[in-house]
Amino acid sequence: MKVLVIGAGNMGLTYAEGMTKSKLLKKRNIMVLDTSAEKLEELHQISHFDAHEHLGDCVPEADIIFLAVKPYHAEALLKKISPMVKPQQLIISIMAGVTIDSIKGWSNLDKVVRAMPNLPAKIGKGLTSYVASPEVSRIELLTIESLLDTTGKSMLVSSEKFIDASTGISGSGPAYVFYFMQSMMEAALQMGFSKNDSKVLVGQTFTGAIELFNQNDLSPNSWMERVASKGGTTRAALDSMEDNNVNELIKDAAFAAFNRAVELGKEK
Repeated sequence: MKVLVIGAGNMGLTYAEGMTKSKLLKKRNIMVLDTSAEKLEELHQISHFDAHEHLGDCVPEADIIFLAVKPYHAEALLKKISPMVKPQQLIISIMAGVTIDSIKGWSNLDKVVRAMPNLPAKIGKGLTSYVASPEVSRIELLTIESLLDTTGKSMLVSSEKFIDASTGISGSGPAYVFYFMQSMMEAALQMGFSKNDSKVLVGQTFTGAIELFNQNDLSPNSWMERVASKGGTTRAALDSMEDNNVNELIKDAAFAAFNRAVELGKEK
């Protein structure tokens, strides 16, 4: 099996690197295409990839075509490769807002998977939600799951609605966490901690809280109750967040990302 990754940006290269660990792929069975001279030079330095500049040299050779380009490039790119593809080839797209029907129409391929990754894939801690067109077989789904899992975990969802929804939760979610972390670091600095100590305080706090959450069945509310005691410091902080409607503001932010993902799909 050969995989072609089109687009050697952050996420494209992350998945290409991750898939080198897959037992399904032999060495140098991962092709990466990019049109940037700088990127191509970088790719030629990576021994386990075959770097390409021209679609005609690699598209016909691929079993799976992994699309990791900006959504506004989708139509032109897919129409360009449509004369080169074969019916058995499969497309995996991580382009936000580009629907399966659009990909099918522009590429002339029926086997399409739409996926939504997130940034922690760069360190093997990502979450990729994905949905497939009906033409993708059960065996092919297992192959896709195995490839996506090389960057963390994957989640098969029932419809494209949940790809847009996961954009608002897991896809954009790391930015919400970083936003919260930035605010806590700024508070620590204002309290007199050094920049390095602020980073350690906040980073280890998040790491510890996440490990507690992942290793137990307790809900976040239950954990909050364990930390907060009546009249105590944590309760003062949580009361302040409630008074300022932080809970609703966070949900509004997630829905803003979700709604924008839906809008992007309609703009195609």
